[in-house]
Amino acid sequence: MINFFDWFNSNGGKNDKTWLMFGKGPSFSLRNSYDLTKYYTISLNHTIREQKVLLAHMIDYEVVDQCGNSILQNANYAVMPFYPHIKGDFGGTRRLDDLVLENKTLQTLDMQGRLLWYNLSSCKKVHDNSPVVPFGAYSGGCVLSLLATAGAKRVYSLGIDGGATYSKEFEYMKNTTHNNPNKYDVQFKPMAKIMMKTGVKYSPLNIESPIRIYVGTNKEQMLSTKVLEYSILKNASLSTKVIPLCNSNIDIPTPKDPSNRPKTTFSFQRFLIPQLNKYTGKAIYMDSDMQVFKDIRGLWTHPFNESDLLYTNTHDDKSRSEFSVMFLDCSKLKWNINEIVQLLDRGAINYEQLMFKMCIAGDPKPDIDYTWNSIEKYEENKTALIHYTYMKYQPWTSTENKLCYLWVGELIEAVKEKFISIDYIKEHIAKGYVRPSLLSQIENNTPDCSKLSKDILFLDKEFVAPLTNSWTKYQRTI
Repeated sequence: MINFFDWFNSNGGKNDKTWLMFGKGPSFSLRNSYDLTKYYTISLNHTIREQKVLLAHMIDYEVVDQCGNSILQNANYAVMPFYPHIKGDFGGTRRLDDLVLENKTLQTLDMQGRLLWYNLSSCKKVHDNSPVVPFGAYSGGCVLSLLATAGAKRVYSLGIDGGATYSKEFEYMKNTTHNNPNKYDVQFKPMAKIMMKTGVKYSPLNIESPIRIYVGTNKEQMLSTKVLEYSILKNASLSTKVIPLCNSNIDIPTPKDPSNRPKTTFSFQRFLIPQLNKYTGKAIYMDSDMQVFKDIRGLWTHPFNESDLLYTNTHDDKSRSEFSVMFLDCSKLKWNINEIVQLLDRGAINYEQLMFKMCIAGDPKPDIDYTWNSIEKYEENKTALIHYTYMKYQPWTSTENKLCYLWVGELIEAVKEKFISIDYIKEHIAKGYVRPSLLSQIENNTPDCSKLSKDILFLDKEFVAPLTNSWTKYQRTI
């Protein structure tokens, strides 16, 4: 048997080819639409029956018996944990070298130098001091973790779609596996964690990637922007880029009429997105005063239905449309910020039409569910995104926000994960961008502001949120 990491370093890690994983989901049926010679290919469990690959991966020992002939015929190599799962036992109590002695398929692979092994964290033992691969839910997460641990930089997939549906090639297997197909979405969160931990880039081959999220922000809001970015990435099941629009280096002219001028320094930044995206592909816009709780894949794969711009529908506030979260088809939106301001200056449009009607889009539709722009409300297991719109009471500037514990908890986690440094927070406190009491909450692991002592609250006595000087406490960002 050959250690997978030794094999990878002498074979798989030597050129720039990327990897392609095959699962049993619906997109597996698309594989003949792509040039598969561009990739190192790896099958997950029973997909080896339908596709020739470089590597056939199995966590479960039973798959070897069920797919033995296919493994020998369709795979150059087979790769398994040294202590594979057996009949649903995640402990991995039997060694692979012992199983070789009683399994003809494994014997053949071993004799031909085609059997690779690695250590998996779900197993009770470690063999030979080889790296231990963190175990994600289901084989997709496991293989992504294996490849990332070995040093792979880019991984694609077909057939890892979540949901409850198999591709037509595997419909016969619906009721034959240990896994509950109704829970295939659970594999996505561990995959997001693997991407954050290792930096590996991953996406389904049939989905445009990376997800591009442009954030309206400025220097005062960069801490909240970083927390937003962390909340997005920790839930994102495919590669995602978060792009602060204040770094665009595109000048935004000021309208002549004061009533048409932006209400914040970043209000007009959203109109730069198609140009920054080179007028191609898709993009998402968010404000910096947000926090995400669900996989952004759900928004990214929403159909446009012939529209050029989608925005969140309203739930309990019928007085305004919400363009603070938008999904844009940049190939159809030929926006230019100079031309937009010229329209304002000529009186062809006004601020309300621009910001609350999005009149410069061809066919904007409120097709995004309100849970992707929940205004100052949180419903557990339902809210996808909170929008902290009341500027005087945003959690980074005030301890009075009733949802402060959610945002501060996210910040504390981001610091623990080394995504945001304490020095970065201290710098923003020193510049007066965020409240001083934040540091104490982080140091004492106290996300709930109601539990702060009077001495801690006193630290904020002289603090004034940088964006609230000319705003009432009820004013919302737009």
